[in-house]
Amino acid sequence: MHKVAKLEARRAAMPSRVPVAKLVAGTIVKLAAERKLLTNLLKMIAYQAETDLVRRISPHYRRAEQEGRILIQSALQSAADLTVSDTELRIVIAPLSSPHRTRVIEELCAELNRAPVRFPGTRLPLFYAVAGPR
Repeated sequence: MHKVAKLEARRAAMPSRVPVAKLVAGTIVKLAAERKLLTNLLKMIAYQAETDLVRRISPHYRRAEQEGRILIQSALQSAADLTVSDTELRIVIAPLSSPHRTRVIEELCAELNRAPVRFPGTRLPLFYAVAGPR
């Protein structure tokens, strides 16, 4: 119990707030309030899009609740080929690290292809696919 009391006394002696200047060497960059709001807004939109994609893979991926975000993030970060033609914009994603993950992304691509989404500012529909083994 003496050890706990000693630690509590040490914690009580610590300041409740520490200025950033004491912790960071050099100049401190502070975003303007509007820029910070815009940055936070973009982060929220990206998180919501990721959440929607995780929801869409749930029927195809048993571990979606535990690993869904990781799977979506790895698919979004993987290499892809973009091909523009007169009729469509084709996005072909490289296969993922394992066949079962690749199949889940193939199912997601098929579902996304059923929605009539056009590339902004054009009439080109988006078409998603996963590249086959080379």
